[in-house]
This record gives sequence, structure tokens and C-alpha cells, in this order.
Amino acid sequence: MRAVIQRVARARVEIEGGIVGRIGRGLLVYLGVGKGDGDKDAEFMAEKLVNLRIFADDQGKMNLSARDIGGEILLVSNFTLHGDCRKGRRPGFEGAGDPGPAEQLYEKVAELIVDHGVPVAKGVFGGYMQVTSTNDGPVTFLLDSGKSF
Repeated sequence: MRAVIQRVARARVEIEGGIVGRIGRGLLVYLGVGKGDGDKDAEFMAEKLVNLRIFADDQGKMNLSARDIGGEILLVSNFTLHGDCRKGRRPGFEGAGDPGPAEQLYEKVAELIVDHGVPVAKGVFGGYMQVTSTNDGPVTFLLDSGKSF
């Protein structure tokens, strides 16, 4: 499971002109489920997202998590995070998870985040979305549940 995590002042997802998910201060997370990902990956990702200390404390140091600041998470499915661009000119997506199981794991991550006490807004799995965000920093991290980048 892979994620691109952006610290944001606000973010939203639209489909066909209608807003389907919106947050204030918190994290915009693009989440890609890969082949072989399972419940342990979902648990790792949810725990990491709510507790990752990337918000500034009173001294300006990254010491606070989304949970600490009362932040929210906008979770957007993104299979292209498993795209392989190393060969040729068109990405290959063999590493992306199959849609059915991938959607179940995406939903599981969202449920686990809520279980950790952080509100979640979501995009639509497999939908064509327009994502708008106001990045805070910018602060952006890459996270992989099984390997490093």
C-alpha cells in the first residue's frame, strides 16, 4: 500500500461539479492499494496517518499529529501510485491491486482512521475526480506499508 501525504489547510474532491469530500486543516492522502496488500497494510497505514507528527507545535517543530490538532483526513484512492514508469513511455500498472479487493482495503483504511478518532472524508473509489487543495508548507511525504521508495 502506498500513500502520498500532503499537509493541507483545506482540500476537496469534486465529481462532475459536485463536492463529494471536503476537509479543513489536516491531511490529503492519495492511497494506492497494490497486489498482495492485506489487512496488516491497512492497519499500518491508518495508524501511521493519524499519528504521523508533521504539524508544527508552539516552537515551530513538527511534533503534532492530525489527531493532536483535531485535524481531518481526505482519503483519495489512486491506483497510479503503483504505476511503473521505468520502461517505455507508458506506465505499467501490473503492481496495482485488483479493483474489488483494493476497494475493500481502501474502505478499511478509512474505517480504521475513524476508529482512531480522526474524521475522514473520501473521494469515490475508481471515480474520475478533481482534487483541489491548499498545501500547508508545502509538506509532502511518501509512505509505503511494505518497502521503501
